[in-house]
Amino acid sequence: MRQDFTIDQGRIVESIGGGEDGPVRVYSAPTPAERAELMAWCDIDEHSLNSALDPEEVPRVEVDGDHAFIIWKRPDPASYRTAGMFEVSSVGIVLHRGRLAFVTAREPLSLGGGGKRARPIRSLHDLALRELLEMMRHYVEHLRAIKAMAREVQTRLNMSIGNEHLLRMFSLGESLVYYVSAIEANGGALVRLRASAERLGFTAEDTELLDDVMIENTQCARQAAIYSQVLSGLMDARGNIINNNMNMLLKNLTVISVMMLPVGLLTGIGGMSEFTAFSAEAGVAWWVAYPLLLLGMGCIGLATWFVIHRWMERVMGGRGGGSAAAIGGEGVQPPAA
Repeated sequence: MRQDFTIDQGRIVESIGGGEDGPVRVYSAPTPAERAELMAWCDIDEHSLNSALDPEEVPRVEVDGDHAFIIWKRPDPASYRTAGMFEVSSVGIVLHRGRLAFVTAREPLSLGGGGKRARPIRSLHDLALRELLEMMRHYVEHLRAIKAMAREVQTRLNMSIGNEHLLRMFSLGESLVYYVSAIEANGGALVRLRASAERLGFTAEDTELLDDVMIENTQCARQAAIYSQVLSGLMDARGNIINNNMNMLLKNLTVISVMMLPVGLLTGIGGMSEFTAFSAEAGVAWWVAYPLLLLGMGCIGLATWFVIHRWMERVMGGRGGGSAAAIGGEGVQPPAA
């Protein structure tokens, strides 16, 4: 798909009808005909165009006279909507003889946001740098979303004994690794672009804006690296929490099973028929004998639990309180995060 834009009084305006004189074009998932048109309009070869559409391509800047070809990494919103992961995609930017083209393999760039821009657009160079800055701010917004999602997953993980939330944490950690790699690679492209600013005809204002983009990129890379290190450092701890929750649950179930052993033994030895005969010979009615039997078995079970609980407190350093909570119906209490 192709979109044409012009700069009108400091604002980027879409040209309805696709006029041929628009200095700015945006191609998203170009068809073969649009690919041929783009290569002729921007004077680029097929290899460069394929590189701009390749999500695995490394960011770089190629300068030949006043012709600049930039491959940039941006957050891919479509990947989260379809796969639930934060991934990156490539954007190709071509500056050639008063023409500016953006090409993406999936979703197009939103250039028509003139109303939200604080300052008017002075030139095509200014527009290209502002789009780079806008994509850097998208990284910051996604990092905030990843941080919020990580906190939510950690809260649920504290109560979990399964792998669902732990796998979600691994997915967020993988996304952060991709973001760190992409942002740092973008920083290398910016250094190359800064070194070629004079050859490309950047004004002092353009160079100042390029420096702002480099500062934003450095800060964003540092922030993403910190988030990645913190999240990866907590992975082992979160896995240990799940294991501890499982161990507590198994321990409580084992205590309950041990409580029922004496009761089951007595029931197996006496049997219901023998108890009925014994109670009849003693002259005790069944509606009195059976409640007394249930009460006796309950007392034996409580006495067994008391002995096991005291033994666990003595041997395990007072960590048998979780068993009492499980028997009392309070469930497994997760350890503090």
